[in-house]
Amino acid sequence: MNLLPQFEHKFDMVFADPPYFLSNNGLSIQSGKIVSVNKGKWDKSQGFEFINNFNRQWLSLIRDKMKEDATIWISGTMHNIFSVGQTLTELGFKILNIITWEKTNPPPNFSCRYFTYSTEQIIWARKNEKIPHYYNYELMKQLNGNKQMKDVWKLQAITAWEKSCGKHPTQKPLSVLTRLILASTKPNAWILDPFTGSSTTGIAANLSNRRFLGIDKEEEYLIISKNRKLEIENIHISSDYKQKISGFNNKKELQLFLANEPVPDYNKEIDL
Repeated sequence: MNLLPQFEHKFDMVFADPPYFLSNNGLSIQSGKIVSVNKGKWDKSQGFEFINNFNRQWLSLIRDKMKEDATIWISGTMHNIFSVGQTLTELGFKILNIITWEKTNPPPNFSCRYFTYSTEQIIWARKNEKIPHYYNYELMKQLNGNKQMKDVWKLQAITAWEKSCGKHPTQKPLSVLTRLILASTKPNAWILDPFTGSSTTGIAANLSNRRFLGIDKEEEYLIISKNRKLEIENIHISSDYKQKISGFNNKKELQLFLANEPVPDYNKEIDL
């Protein structure tokens, strides 16, 4: 919140994975072991009013950094997503979809008193009600067996190879970030992640020929981000990762698409 007002750059897309505020000293199961659900002080809830004010503050700052035709994706669960949706509407965004990401390998329910939590929501919204947004309808249809892609995505959570440089406690998989980036941006687009963590957004953006800026308060996660960026500068590793990202019909589909994707001339665009 201190950094954003210090520069004037505008972005084509934003992905935000803000705190879910679910660190309540509860327990979960991970790899067969009982673990705490606590992620850190930044994820501890301080009540509804605090959450609403927090979301209003960061979304107002982010909105100012978006191009007029830009879109934003925001992930969450029941702990924060309702506040985010209400705040988006209050600030003049137009909500386009609410994606339900169904995890193929969710942790089991520890208490056995509820249905197993296996989904997260990702709100997709554009900055302005009346200014059109970009959507790669044809690619999304291609990835879904030549049928319109639905708003439920069944994609696995992070796998071992995505943790080669370390792991963030709320790290998102490249499969999810790659899909939403390809769905809503063109090559060389500028993407912002204000809660970048270990920068899965940035890795997905760079592997997809997009540009990226990430912000985070925790230095240990920025070190992981830097190491992940250095890792994919090796063309053999980046090629291998593109083949490993799930959500495509075959291992070569992502690379073939990127090789043939037309690159727009941003210098000729009129700033809306």
